[in-house]
Amino acid sequence: MTRLTLPRAAMALLGVLLLTYAFAIAPETAPDSRQNVTTDRAAAVEPTTSPPAPPEVFPPAQKVFIGVATKEGPYDFTPVDDFTAAARHQPQVMLFSSGWATDTFDRTLFEAISGRGMLPMLAWEPWDHRLDEAARKKGATRGKIDRIRSNQPDYRLSRITRGDFDEYLRSWAEGIKALEHPVAIRFAHEMNGDWYPWCETANGNRPGDYVKAWRHVHDLFEAAGATNVIWVWSPNTRWDGSTPKLARLHPGDEYVDWVGLSGYYGMGAFSKYRSFDAIFKDTIKEIRTFSGKPLVITETGAADTRGRKAEWITETFRSLPQHEEIIGLIWFEVTKEQDWRIVSSPAVATAFAQAVAAPRYRFSWSPDMLPRTELAD
Repeated sequence: MTRLTLPRAAMALLGVLLLTYAFAIAPETAPDSRQNVTTDRAAAVEPTTSPPAPPEVFPPAQKVFIGVATKEGPYDFTPVDDFTAAARHQPQVMLFSSGWATDTFDRTLFEAISGRGMLPMLAWEPWDHRLDEAARKKGATRGKIDRIRSNQPDYRLSRITRGDFDEYLRSWAEGIKALEHPVAIRFAHEMNGDWYPWCETANGNRPGDYVKAWRHVHDLFEAAGATNVIWVWSPNTRWDGSTPKLARLHPGDEYVDWVGLSGYYGMGAFSKYRSFDAIFKDTIKEIRTFSGKPLVITETGAADTRGRKAEWITETFRSLPQHEEIIGLIWFEVTKEQDWRIVSSPAVATAFAQAVAAPRYRFSWSPDMLPRTELAD
């Protein structure tokens, strides 16, 4: 039998105390390891920064963009600089033309425009524009010019739908897809006239051909993954009762992002003074019967043959706020049939600058903005 000595008794007592602490006291005072794990996991998944803000819409709510089109386009920005100085305003969009007979995709043109803080809008024209230029150089009458340039069987609408230009279309689709910003494409504009080879009333085209061609081009871009395109369907304003009904030329809102309109004061049926509303209002009303898409005045200008150009500009910008569906206006800064430019006189430039100084036109475009494709945005 082992004798219990004092040291041994002390050691036994210490052991009992340690066991009592381990089983009775420690579980109540020690932190729960499972609680620590839960807390650590929560800390690990808790975001350290706020979620990114959604992309800004272009144009922002209650804003209207001002654009410019020049003859030189992105090959020479001097006219754009002159326009900007005269308007005392940086345009947010630049419209330029490209013809299928001569032009291939050139990334540098789009980057040059976007690099200057403007959304590129391509007026994409299935024709040989050199026929038009040659007729003008010969001094042909306007009617003869229209007949010459509209008669181009190689660019008949049925050929587009049949796929004869698909390789060419894909090269543009792939090029635009690779851009790091949106591009607006105004394909085959003013189709309700008779002066272009893509008009249904010219070049051997038939009713329904325009919609088929538009949808074919649109679907090819979609198939190529070029989803950064803003599709702009852009007829001319009505000028007499013989103009085709626009509804039958419209591809459908599922194929269109913006509806554009061309209209000028000082030419043809509008050679006498007519206000902005007199030129545009009836056509806008007609469009609203079949499309709910935002509207853009994709081409406009005024002549000064009657000395009322500055007055027309002032009245136009006074009328624009009454048209909430209009999200942009592009000025045709070109001398063509008339001198449409705002730099044509100091009085005209002043009228334009004063008009676009309003806060509703003052904002900047950036490549990461999302195009406003619905009025409810």
